[in-house]
Amino acid sequence: MNKIDVHRLLLEKLEVDLDVLQRAAQTAYEAATHEENVAENKYDTLGLEASYLATGQARRVEEIRQALKRCQAMSLEPLDPARGIQIGALVCLETDKGTSQYLLLAPDAAGLTLKANGQTVTVITPRSPLGAALLGKYLDDEVQIRVGAAVQHFSVLEIA
Repeated sequence: MNKIDVHRLLLEKLEVDLDVLQRAAQTAYEAATHEENVAENKYDTLGLEASYLATGQARRVEEIRQALKRCQAMSLEPLDPARGIQIGALVCLETDKGTSQYLLLAPDAAGLTLKANGQTVTVITPRSPLGAALLGKYLDDEVQIRVGAAVQHFSVLEIA
């Protein structure tokens, strides 16, 4: 799997999400400031609710804008043997049950899923337990994380 292609897909997804959210934020702003939403009495909260929505949408736009900026600046250098897995790595892990999954370790945009070459790639960050556990690991290393009472084990199959 090509890390450059996965990175491009990530940026495209974030750009689309940003565009959609900017339009939604603009619509929410227009609703909040529309003359029909002026409160007629103290129990009329439609305008207030619309302003809360507009504020939330504006915050989310800024979050995605910052995520896009950090992901654009993400290094895509090949694996440094002295440092192991770092941000920008595309990793394939195998669970102890034999299933495999592709992960892109990115500075932001955790939880996004991308389709590349028929494979699903999930974006994770070092702030997640698995992302933190992967930092500094190498090919064939074992990784384990605790999720509640359960311990999950993974093997590093590929690093790009």
